[in-house]
Amino acid sequence: MLKIENSSKHQHGSGGFGIDILWPGMVQDSDDSGIGAIGRIDQANVKPGTVISMHPHKDDEILTYMRKGRMLHLDTVGNEEEISDTRLMLMNAGHTFQHEERILGEKGESMQCLQIFIRPSENDLAPQVQFHDFGTPYSDNNWRLIAGPEDAPLTFRSQTWIQDTRLAEGCELKLPVVPVSNVVRLLYVFEGEARIGDAILNTGESIIIEDDDVHTVTALDTTDLVLFTTDPAAKVFRGGMFSGNMRPRL
Repeated sequence: MLKIENSSKHQHGSGGFGIDILWPGMVQDSDDSGIGAIGRIDQANVKPGTVISMHPHKDDEILTYMRKGRMLHLDTVGNEEEISDTRLMLMNAGHTFQHEERILGEKGESMQCLQIFIRPSENDLAPQVQFHDFGTPYSDNNWRLIAGPEDAPLTFRSQTWIQDTRLAEGCELKLPVVPVSNVVRLLYVFEGEARIGDAILNTGESIIIEDDDVHTVTALDTTDLVLFTTDPAAKVFRGGMFSGNMRPRL
């Protein structure tokens, strides 16, 4: 297992807009900034009233994983939808797609989310947007499937799975059984503190797991966890606008 500390992230933004950008492959001896289909993970903290004006995406699968606050989403395929900590959104950008984000809420509140850029299996797919209301913000002490290639609330067009849980302090939970063999997993702490193996992970930190063993994670505080699973042998397009390989560009 390889721990990714917050110092490995890149900071971006100004004013009411701030994000910490994780390219998970950058911590490995690799020529790819991503890992399999996991291209990029942004942890965002944005003040109400902020407008992120219409901008393009191409060949990205973008999951907006909201934890606090609300956001109004508008796009070029006709959607005008509110996103919250229970109602999540997956944008399958495909060949042509643009969207705008308007952060809602009262002064003093902030929108906090992960914006997750997953790589599709191929480029130039048809654009589409998916919404799903999970009914509750958290899955307490059990893994919940958020998105996957099939039989999931939200559908990726690649061999990628995302699950989450909120662990109570002192609670132990085994990682879920892998969907296929020889996967790579990335366990991300959105907020809190947890231990897996000999590693302690705090808010914003993560760990890469390159085996299929059933590891146990222990919450040292109330902890929100997001688990990414990717099949590194599956077909993937590495040229997406944001999910693509950044190694040659940085």
